[in-house]
Amino acid sequence: MNGAQSLVKTLLAQGVDMCFANPGTSEMHFLAALDNPAMRSVLCLFEGVATGAADGYFRMNDTPASTLLHLGPGLANGLANVHNARKAGSGMVNVVGDHATSHLKYDAPLASDLDGLARPYSHWLRRADGPHTIATDVARATTAARKGRIATLILPGDASWGEAGDPPDCPIETPVFHAPKPGRVDAVAKIFKNPEGPILVILGGRACQGEGLKLAGKLAAATGCRLATQFFTGRIARGAGRTPLERIPYFVAPALEFLKDFRHIVTVETGEPVAFFSYPDSPSLLKPESCDVHGLAEKDEDGAAGLDMLLDALGARTVAPKRQERIETPVPSGKLDPQTIALALAAALPENAIVVDESLTTGRNAAGFTLGAAPHDMLQNMGGSIGFSTPVATGAALACPDRRVISMTGDGSAMYTIQSLWTQARENLNVTTIIFANRAYQILKAEYANMGFPELGPRAAAMMEIDRPTLDFVALAKGMGVPGLKVASAEAFFRALQKSCAEPGPMLIEVCL
Repeated sequence: MNGAQSLVKTLLAQGVDMCFANPGTSEMHFLAALDNPAMRSVLCLFEGVATGAADGYFRMNDTPASTLLHLGPGLANGLANVHNARKAGSGMVNVVGDHATSHLKYDAPLASDLDGLARPYSHWLRRADGPHTIATDVARATTAARKGRIATLILPGDASWGEAGDPPDCPIETPVFHAPKPGRVDAVAKIFKNPEGPILVILGGRACQGEGLKLAGKLAAATGCRLATQFFTGRIARGAGRTPLERIPYFVAPALEFLKDFRHIVTVETGEPVAFFSYPDSPSLLKPESCDVHGLAEKDEDGAAGLDMLLDALGARTVAPKRQERIETPVPSGKLDPQTIALALAAALPENAIVVDESLTTGRNAAGFTLGAAPHDMLQNMGGSIGFSTPVATGAALACPDRRVISMTGDGSAMYTIQSLWTQARENLNVTTIIFANRAYQILKAEYANMGFPELGPRAAAMMEIDRPTLDFVALAKGMGVPGLKVASAEAFFRALQKSCAEPGPMLIEVCL
């Protein structure tokens, strides 16, 4: 057994049976080892698709996938979505091929500081010493990834093709998230017993779904506190029957208005609200000076356990949780705008859909209007690097093949990772890709105004317009094997959504604005 075969065998033994790959010459032995029916290998035509798909897969499966990347340039191509995954707490095992050790001294064209590239984005990083260390290296990498961390294993060519022997048995280490310390919970309980003003509880991480969300609903019902998330959250369980969460606004002025009356903020698996960017004469911290922030559970702690302890301290364990009622949204008509788009989505959303949201401008109302829609999960871009939605939707669809995935993105963001459509067609994934084609980087126009600049000059304006030529996303989708259509009214958008959700396989909807 060579090193590459040992690697694949150990990945499988550790429960990692999905590999998003964009291989090159240095990874040929690993590619040969992937010819294993127990390992599902998914070809991605760009490394940013591979790393984004691994992010989506983890968010929906709580199990890491591996990626196969080609040397330093291949890793560099994938780092934007590694960054997004890291911010979201999505674990993955990146296997990055490198030149054989003896070849590195010759500074061949693809040689680079691979370790230096990987280090800032990796929680766990190791260069395999040889084929005999690979099994242990992989076991440690998967242990880190299961905890929601980025693990990167650099695989020199000679470690891949060298004799490894039978890999040792490495037990699977299940991640443990500890409950917060009782003293911290007691301090927060005192705030609820004597609040001196309104309390906002901000949920993040695993607390936005499952038991954590249910317990937060009990806390809101028992105390009257309000529940919210940051503007971007990794995964939220939403819709009818779930505990509703408000969303702190993205822009500074409305965020300050949202938070201005709170006396206390309690955080669960997240931090206090901060501005996405800094602006002249605007604060970075969004809470008022009179508001105190109390951490109930840190990001690497068990927020559900902390909420359960808090309910016990307040004598509210038996309270029925606050739940969202079902809202039957009528089909909108007329012009497409942020409100009619959101209403069409709410009306058409099938039960147990997965919504991947990368729509800051046109889709900005989607979260509010879908609160009472059929139960669904929403995934958002925690890292802010665009080109997020279509790869994450690809990974989510592979993790949950029986669920419809709806990917919402703008035309500018879509062009970063448009190759995702090809993988969706090849794997016949149930993904509806919605591209809001406003022919501009519309969010940049808003940010330009926020910086206090005067009206855009023609040269600056040209850098924010996506035209000359106009992108034809239906034609692009067709070229990659995905059927598509254009819509220009709210009714047509609703019908297109219904059609895509009723038929298996991928589909693209270009929303012409």
